[in-house]
Amino acid sequence: MMSTTDIIDTLAGIEPGSALDAIRARRLQARDNAQKSYLSLFEPLDAGEVSLAVRAAVAVFVAGLHGESPVSAFYRAKLAANADGAALVEAIEAEIARGNTSGPYGAFPAGPLSIENKAGLIYRVSADRKPVLGARLVAALEHAHLLVFRPRDAASADIKVLLAAGWSDTGIVTLSQLVAFLSFQLRVVAGLRSLGASLGRPASAAANA
Repeated sequence: MMSTTDIIDTLAGIEPGSALDAIRARRLQARDNAQKSYLSLFEPLDAGEVSLAVRAAVAVFVAGLHGESPVSAFYRAKLAANADGAALVEAIEAEIARGNTSGPYGAFPAGPLSIENKAGLIYRVSADRKPVLGARLVAALEHAHLLVFRPRDAASADIKVLLAAGWSDTGIVTLSQLVAFLSFQLRVVAGLRSLGASLGRPASAAANA
């Protein structure tokens, strides 16, 4: 069933008629577009080759890399509701701990920006958890980690890895959109919750669930 309530409002604990609700209402088009993006990526009428479980799994991983939050809890529950979801949640949480680092880092092309090059973790899924996750999801998690922490290192070779794991060009575009949207959603929710706290608005029970 598709969501009818605004997901960012829900995750940020925004109640109808509140000060934050009024602030968001000033940019209705941005609010509507964000909701439409969520629905198209996580509750599509036709999931196509990227299943709802895979979408939720990527979300759990990306949100977890940013730290525990209502967003993390939401997607964890979403994944757990799928068949074999509990096993995937357990495996992905272990991979979040394995991939935990800080960024961004990576190398710029030779030139003036090279002074800002920074070495960091090159994440790979544990061999022990590859059978649980499967080749496509393993490749997706490694690519998501690249986009979150080493975007400047992304290259055509990384796309070839996804293709070799069974991802199509269309699927890779969807995966990239998922990671980009999640990064946006996490920032917006965190910002709204901070703003709400500064306004003296208590977070709703749903947001703290």
